[in-house]
Formats: sequence, structure tokens, C-alpha cells
Amino acid sequence: MQDTVSYQELYRFTNSVFLKMGCSTTDAATATQVLLSADLRGIDSHGVARLTGYVRLWEAGRINTSPDIRIVHETPSTAVVDGDAGLGLVVAPYAMQVAIGKAKIAGTGWVSVRNSNHFGIAGIHAMMALKHDMTGIAMTNASALVAPTFSVERMLGTNPIAVAIPAGDQPPFIADFATTTAANGKLEILQRKNEPAPYGWVLDKEGKDSDDANELKKGGLLLPLGSDREHGSHKGYALGSIVDIFSAVLSGASYGPWAPPFPAYVPMPEDMPGKGLGHFFGAMRVDAFRPAEEFKQHMDQWIVRFRNAKPAPGHDKVLIPGDPEREMETLRSVEGIPLPESLVKELKEIGDKFGVKF
Repeated sequence: MQDTVSYQELYRFTNSVFLKMGCSTTDAATATQVLLSADLRGIDSHGVARLTGYVRLWEAGRINTSPDIRIVHETPSTAVVDGDAGLGLVVAPYAMQVAIGKAKIAGTGWVSVRNSNHFGIAGIHAMMALKHDMTGIAMTNASALVAPTFSVERMLGTNPIAVAIPAGDQPPFIADFATTTAANGKLEILQRKNEPAPYGWVLDKEGKDSDDANELKKGGLLLPLGSDREHGSHKGYALGSIVDIFSAVLSGASYGPWAPPFPAYVPMPEDMPGKGLGHFFGAMRVDAFRPAEEFKQHMDQWIVRFRNAKPAPGHDKVLIPGDPEREMETLRSVEGIPLPESLVKELKEIGDKFGVKF
């Protein structure tokens, strides 16, 4: 069973919780908007379902709700931002705004972040560049749950990549994907529904195929994009590694198996080489390459041609990255956001903890 809750009600509740945690009015609003953008866009694994996780991290002293987010190193087109252990939902928009500011001057801006936490969906940060006629890029490393090809040891996170590209009359191109076969959040959704996972998503701790959605809690591991060597898992492994290096090795965050785990009950790794989680952001001004209107006209042509590509049997149309999320946002803005019964129970418990009615 599930309930449907309006965006406005979820916003009121979530914003109130962040305020109770000690966030400023501005930071609470930013964190709420970023978090709930996932629910609006149909990425239920990274929305309000994560609120309990942030609360637990805060209770464990791993989130600073009054951070001094600052630039610690920069050149005209690059910067390193220290998030001061703040909510990634707040640190990431700050850093992306730095990248956009540098792109306005230098044509491109690149920012690597250290000492942060989980930042929600990558796509929402990349999309910040669109209104400036810029392409936006966002990446982050994450809890080590993923085995490299030929390994059964957790070494990488789901490490998503998001790219947002402006168009003219057509909606923008927005790609946002994990570098694993499936994100951990999708397993959490299956756990709430008591459903099995498709084969190719996870292995047990011995390295054997499993359809148990709870496998990670038993020492199992996620697979890189491609699932196995024959289907290209080495490519997912390489993509996840690039994200880890750009986000964490470059910034001074902790990387690979030392990345701080999102579940507060999981012990922090020993001898961590850096500070917190790392992110990486890029902004590229279109007119640093060619006139913006000319580019957007050609993006429209690209999108229309791909949208009109001949569909395979059993499919009605070809989608452009960003289409399903945009359609879901339009629908849920009006009809509300469906929440499984187990999540409603979690949110009510959070509400009781902070004295906020859900």
C-alpha cells in the first residue's frame, strides 16, 4: 500500500526537519528543494526516502548543519571547495555556483569538492547551468559497495555522472546515471516492497549471483555497469573510477574503499586518506565554443532526429535522456508524490522525534 502526499506538504515537513537539525533558513530551503527534486522527477531512491539517513548522520556527529563552506584553492577557471562536513545537499549547489561563476569569466569552470556528504541526485546540480546557456556536469563518489571487475571486494561507490545540455525549443538533454548496473537506492525500494532484485545487480559475499535485495546487508556487493566482463563491466568499473578520482583524489576527499559510508551505523574506515565525500562539477559556456543560439538550434535538430528514430518492435518511441523525469515532474507536481507505507511510518517517526507533524 502507499499514500500520495502533495509536494507542498512534503516540502513543509522536510524543511521543518532540517530547521530542527540546526540548518539556517536558507540552507534548510536549499536542502529541501534539492532532496525533493528527486521525488518530483521520479527518482524515489534519492528523495525523502533518504531523510532518515541524513538525520542519523547528524545524530552521529558526521553532518555539520552550520558549515563554513569555502574555497581553499583556486585559479581563474578551477577551484577546490571544502564543505566543512556540511549537508551535500547544500555544499553541492554552492560549488556548482562557483563553477558557473568561473565559466562566466573564463568560458569554463571546474570545481572539485572535499569534506562533504551525500548530495542527492546529481542531475539537479548539473541543471543549474542550463539557465546560463551552459552545459553542466556533476559527479560524486559514494559509499564503497561496488566490486571492480574480477574482484569480490567493495572498492567503489555507485559514483553517478550527470550532464545537462541546453536546447532551444526542445527540452534540455539531461543524462543522470549511476556507474553501476543499479543504484543502491533501487535495492532499498525493492526491500520496502519485499521484492527480489534482478540477476546482474548484486553478488553475494562469495561472488555468486543473487536476487536478494538485502544482499548488501549480508556483506554482498553491487556490480559495475555491465554486470560482468562479457557484458562490459570493465567499462562501468572505469567510469566509476574516473568519478572517484575527479571527485576525491583531486580534491583531497576520501576515495575508493575509504569513502565515508552513508549508513550511520556502518563504522568509518580506518586510516582515511582525505576529508569526507568528494564531488566534481563543471560548467561550460556554450558561446565559448560557438554562438549559443546557433548551438541550441542544432541541439533541437539533434533531439528531434533522435526522437523520431525508428523504434524497435514493442516500443512506441525513442526517448531523449531527461524525458521520463520531466514527464514525471509534470505529473507529480499536480497529483502528488506516492510514498510506500513503510516510508510513511519512517517519516512519522522522524516527525515525532523533532515535534513536527507529518
